[in-house]
Amino acid sequence: MRVLMIFVDGVGIGRSDPAVNPLFVADLPALRSMLGESLCSLRHRHHDSPHTTLLPLDATLGTAGLPQSGTGQTALFTGENAARLIGKHFGPFPYSTLRPLIAARSVFTQLRQRGLHPYFANAYPQRFFDYVARHPGRITVPPYASIEAGLPLLGAEDLASGHGVSADVTGEGWKSLGYRDVKVITPAEAGRRMVGMLRKHEFVLFEYWKTDHAGHAQDMAEACGALSALDGLLSGVLDAMDHRRDLLLVTSDHGNLEDLTVKTHTRHPVPALLHGHRHRELASRLRDDPSGPSICAVTPALIGMLAPESG
Repeated sequence: MRVLMIFVDGVGIGRSDPAVNPLFVADLPALRSMLGESLCSLRHRHHDSPHTTLLPLDATLGTAGLPQSGTGQTALFTGENAARLIGKHFGPFPYSTLRPLIAARSVFTQLRQRGLHPYFANAYPQRFFDYVARHPGRITVPPYASIEAGLPLLGAEDLASGHGVSADVTGEGWKSLGYRDVKVITPAEAGRRMVGMLRKHEFVLFEYWKTDHAGHAQDMAEACGALSALDGLLSGVLDAMDHRRDLLLVTSDHGNLEDLTVKTHTRHPVPALLHGHRHRELASRLRDDPSGPSICAVTPALIGMLAPESG
């Protein structure tokens, strides 16, 4: 089997109130097709159908305060309760003492140790590499985990050749950075491109951050735009994926976008949207994890399915 994981920063399960929750304002045909026209909310946290499962995952990690990206993403991508380890939520970047954990236990590292071929789909402009070189502590978990697992980060040439996807999905933002020749693609084309990566890799990860940015901005129009791009991406994935062997996983690290009345993150659960091959098995593994159905359960569940001889 092969897994495409789309990590969507800062999206929780909130109230079904279009006044505060852009998920109930934006036009999201792909999501609605997977969820039977009923989007997830605090009253409708679960969905099960022949092709799709939705369940809520705890992102609070048993720790007081508001969840943050540094500890949340560490938990999501290693399976370890990072907030409990350091005694607090921390972000947006991983706490210094969590870096050895990420290097040793990330989903990328664990899959490579088992002889598999994970792939990090995000392509970065040179400005990103220059910034990280000057500020090595200011890098989020997915690219840091990729580097530490020996997976070089993708750049402009990879984006141009179709081997990478822009963090904004379409590549539109690259023009303002001086990349005049970057081809702008549709969200659906970006989704099809990601599925193409699954033909050479058992696990592909894409990180999408615009949802968290819109949540902090408390901007309904920006939030709907970010969700629309994500939905277009999902539409391309659904069109191109092989349902006999491909599994799509969409999840987050903490809530934010689902409640635009607050500028901060929330303590809402986050969705685990599973679609395709063995989606119910992955849902069962998430529910039955010793930590309970939380973001800590995601990496152990993925390792157990992709490398069953080690699970």
